[in-house]
Amino acid sequence: MVVIDQLLTSDEVKIVREALLKAEWENGDKTAMGMASSVKKNNQANPNDPIIKDLANELLGRIGSAPKVVSAALPQKIFPPCFNRYSESEEYGYHVDAAIMRLPNSNDVLRSDVSMTLFLSEPDEYEGGELIIQTEFGEQQVKLPAGYVVVYPSSSLHKVTAVTKGQRIAVITWMQSMVGDVTTRQSLFKLDQTIQDLIKEGNTSREHLDQLHNVYHNLIRQFSQV
Repeated sequence: MVVIDQLLTSDEVKIVREALLKAEWENGDKTAMGMASSVKKNNQANPNDPIIKDLANELLGRIGSAPKVVSAALPQKIFPPCFNRYSESEEYGYHVDAAIMRLPNSNDVLRSDVSMTLFLSEPDEYEGGELIIQTEFGEQQVKLPAGYVVVYPSSSLHKVTAVTKGQRIAVITWMQSMVGDVTTRQSLFKLDQTIQDLIKEGNTSREHLDQLHNVYHNLIRQFSQV
């Protein structure tokens, strides 16, 4: 599970929120598959709405170029971002994301390795609505500032608790990683972040940094599924 600070600035969040006021919304259970449909109680913006298509395309570019997202997920394919809204008493019970998803208006499919939530509401705008992710270290509770992102393995059981006051607006998407194994992906992320920290500190020789980069990229060559 990786938290990414401010994928969107506060001004960018405001622009997205204002656009969503004009978008068409529908019952969220239409997009849930299998058992998930019985525990999903929210609203989702119509993906065929031109406003939503434009927002999704803009976000796709931002997600695909965000260094920490790329480092954590190593995305090969990204599902078009979906916009959801939880009003009072709405929630999404424990579920696991579908392993295989068909990309909209395409015959291509995506294997969901990494799930991502981008928060568009500030934590003080609503009560409840926490994203709960089950991990090997127990349940992790996530409620981040607007514009912040959390990415986590799609294989995790997770839920959104009931909103008891206010409204929670967020973006969700899924990624097929070039490296399908979550443990290997975690190790590559830690290695890449260590390299980036050493570069910022400026105390490591170029020769040693080149050696670390060599190891990192050769590991990706070894484990990537492209």
